[in-house]
Amino acid sequence: MGRILAIDYGTKRTGIAVTDPLKIIANSLTTVRSCDLIQFLKDYFSKENVEQVVIGMPTTLRNEPAENAQYVKIFEKQFKKEFPNMPLSEIDERFTSTIAHQTMIAGGMKKKDRQNKAVVDSISATIILQSFMEQQK
Repeated sequence: MGRILAIDYGTKRTGIAVTDPLKIIANSLTTVRSCDLIQFLKDYFSKENVEQVVIGMPTTLRNEPAENAQYVKIFEKQFKKEFPNMPLSEIDERFTSTIAHQTMIAGGMKKKDRQNKAVVDSISATIILQSFMEQQK
C-alpha cells in the first residue's frame, strides 16, 4: 500500500506531511524551501511508495481562491509536468495555520518555538492531510 503525501505550499517554505503505509495516521514529515520542492519530491518518491498527493488550496471565507492560490496553481502545473502519473488532489486549507498555532499552544510549546514558521508549516500540512483522510472515510 502506498502513502498519501500532503503539501502546504508557500512561496518561501513548504510543509510536508505523510501517512503511514496503511494510511491510518498523518505525520509531519518536514519543511523544505519551495524552490527545492520538486527535487525533494523526486527523491522521496524514489524511496517511498506514494500513491497520492494532496495540496492545500488557499481559500477565502467567501469560498473564493485567496491571493496565494495563484502560486499553488503554478506549482500544480510544475508538479503535473514532473509527475504526470501521480494523482494530485486539492483540499481547502482555510484556518490550518490558526489550528496549527492552537495545537502548539495546547501542546505546551514555548512562544519562541511557536514563532518558528517551519514548524507551523509542517503542522499545517499534517492538518491538511488529516482533513483529507477524514473526508475520504
